[in-house]
Amino acid sequence: MELLVCVKQVPDDSVTVVLENNAPKLDGITPVVNAFDTYALEMAARFKEEHGGEVTVLTVGGEETVPSLRSCLAVGANHAARLDETAACDSLGMAHLLAKAAGKAGKFDVIFCGVESTDGAYGIVGAQMAETLGLPLVTNVLGLEPVEGGVSVKQETEEGYRIVETPCPCVVTTVKPGYEPRYPSIKSKMAARKMPIAGLKAADVGAEASAYGPDAAKVRQTALAAPPKRQSGVKIQEKEAAVAVSRAIEMLAGQKLV
Repeated sequence: MELLVCVKQVPDDSVTVVLENNAPKLDGITPVVNAFDTYALEMAARFKEEHGGEVTVLTVGGEETVPSLRSCLAVGANHAARLDETAACDSLGMAHLLAKAAGKAGKFDVIFCGVESTDGAYGIVGAQMAETLGLPLVTNVLGLEPVEGGVSVKQETEEGYRIVETPCPCVVTTVKPGYEPRYPSIKSKMAARKMPIAGLKAADVGAEASAYGPDAAKVRQTALAAPPKRQSGVKIQEKEAAVAVSRAIEMLAGQKLV
């Protein structure tokens, strides 16, 4: 099977980001591949190793995203493509660009997307991409296996998981499976440096100028604020349990929480 993994470069989410002048201060924070996209890539790579096929990674962005694509090539991707577009987009505009670029990059049986990005966390680009392409969608995917005409998918639910089947081509959005993404070796890093990255332009893939960018956005960010700082708690030091409970209830009642 031919597999496509859509990836996004985001600020390293292991680093605390603060606001400065109502905007995230990203100076000195290393950009990385979105965590949920690394799960998608690992899932695709394992599928390829077990059942054959090739994995292509696709991103939208400028030259600064090339290192992230090379890191994907070092951990299992066979090909990489970058749609050279830096216009600010809402999720629907991004889905339009990815759908158009996917159509230009090749014919794919399964398109993987991380369930959400760690920066925007909208969690809807994969679904909107499936709608744009007119393809079936399975969300919250933990794994998949090939079946005749499609794939059998292990889908996470609130109670555990269920198994569903869908024909190919299809779109799946992945959550964290029961394993961690692999690390690149020195050999694979060296090989990735020499691998080509296909460059695409919005006009070349048939993207409609009216469908993406700031002017086309249906959802716009109007404000950004940091969460309120946590207030220090009150330590109840009563020795008797009954007295301590009574004291706690009094405090909660004073704050109209009970």
